[in-house]
Order: sequence, then structure tokens, then C-alpha cells
Amino acid sequence: MSEEHEMEELREAAVEGREQSRMAHVSLTMSILAVLVALATLLSHRAHTEEVLLQDKATDTWNYYQAKNIRRHTTEQLDAVLKVMPLKDPAAAEALIKKNEEWAAKTKSEQDDVMKEAKALEAEVDLFSHRANRYDLGETLLEVGLVICSLTLLTRKQHFWIAGVISGIIGVVATILGLTVH
Repeated sequence: MSEEHEMEELREAAVEGREQSRMAHVSLTMSILAVLVALATLLSHRAHTEEVLLQDKATDTWNYYQAKNIRRHTTEQLDAVLKVMPLKDPAAAEALIKKNEEWAAKTKSEQDDVMKEAKALEAEVDLFSHRANRYDLGETLLEVGLVICSLTLLTRKQHFWIAGVISGIIGVVATILGLTVH
């Protein structure tokens, strides 16, 4: 009986070994997908971080623009008051008005430059947002492919492996498209 028992165990071990070798491609695919998920996740996190940093910079630039605008309008209002009020020293007031007008013209020009910079930063924010969205999609599809492939190990049905590979390929394409967004 002992010999029969040992032979049965050997047969079971042989069948299990054969089954495991038939599933080696699934395990390899899952390992590759896991590495690709990590890569897509890294790209996604970096793109989102850059997006946030650029948005902060764009906001700061718009705040600077607004501060210049407020100062310029305040100076223009002061000049308007100086022009209608009776003054003790009209010559000094006229000199101040002339100085303020020159300053306001210079500030207006600077504001235009600041506005261009803020708009350029907003365009960069949009770029990184689109990139991050593509990386997120790629990451999601790679994760789905990984999970679907794992079903192959549980069910021993190859169509799950094929579906997982297809999802993984689409995920890789989505991630690569994130790299091409300019």
C-alpha cells in the first residue's frame, strides 16, 4: 500500500508540475504587467505633481498681475483727483501726475508681459493635465490586465490570459500616448 501511495503522490506531483509549467507564461505576463503598472504610476504621479506646481506658479503670476493692476488703477484714480481738486502747488501736482502717467504706462506694459507669462503657464498646466490623464488611463488598463491575467491561474482558462494581455497592450499604448502629448 505504501508503494501505491508513493506512486500516486508522484503522479499528482507530475500533473501539478505540468500544470504549473503550462501557466508559466501567465506568471511571466503578470510580472511584466506589474512592472509596467509601476512605471505608468510613476509617470502619472510625476505629471500630476508637475501640474500642481505649474498651477501654483500660474496662480502666483495672475496674483502678481492683479496687484500691478490694482496699483496702476489706484495711481490713475489719484491723478484724476489731483486734476479736479484745488491745489496749493499746481506745478508739483502736475509733475506728480506726469510721473504717475509714465509709471502707469510702464506698468501697463509690464502687466501685458505678466499676462502672457500666466497664460503660457496655464497652457503648460493643461499639457501636464492631458499627460497625467493618459498615464492614469494606461495605469488603469495595465492593472485591469494584471487582474484578468490572474484569473487564468484560478480558472485555468486561457481566454482570461488573452484578455489580460490585450488590456495590457492597450494600457501600454495609452501610456506611450501620454509621452507624446506636446
